[in-house]
Amino acid sequence: MGIEGGIATFETKAPDWEEWNKSKLTYGRLVAEIKGNVAGWVAITPYSSRQVYKGVVELGIYVDPDFQGNGIGSALIESILKICQKEGVWTIQAGVFPENIASLALHQKFGFNVVGRREKIAQLHWEWKDVLLLEKKI
Repeated sequence: MGIEGGIATFETKAPDWEEWNKSKLTYGRLVAEIKGNVAGWVAITPYSSRQVYKGVVELGIYVDPDFQGNGIGSALIESILKICQKEGVWTIQAGVFPENIASLALHQKFGFNVVGRREKIAQLHWEWKDVLLLEKKI
């Protein structure tokens, strides 16, 4: 639903597991399951390979629409923030489409601030899209 919904990612198809797995930090992946169904997930990606940015990560989160409004997104972010703090992360960034009000509200609930707007940064279905850059210091 995240890809199909059109307001969560620039991706138009899900990456295969190996590709997705390689891009994420091993300590920063959580999945919420309810009765054997994936209700949501959160994962962090290094911001840069440069050593100076080793404590900066990018957060990606998804909650299945069937499970939204039940605190799953909050539980995932709360858990990943604890892990990031333990692992020495000092800044967490997230990119959110301005029209993704639910995601924006969730991030802001946990202290993420809008620090910029990347105008027409990429195209989704041949339409130029802006992305809000959110950031949280730990």
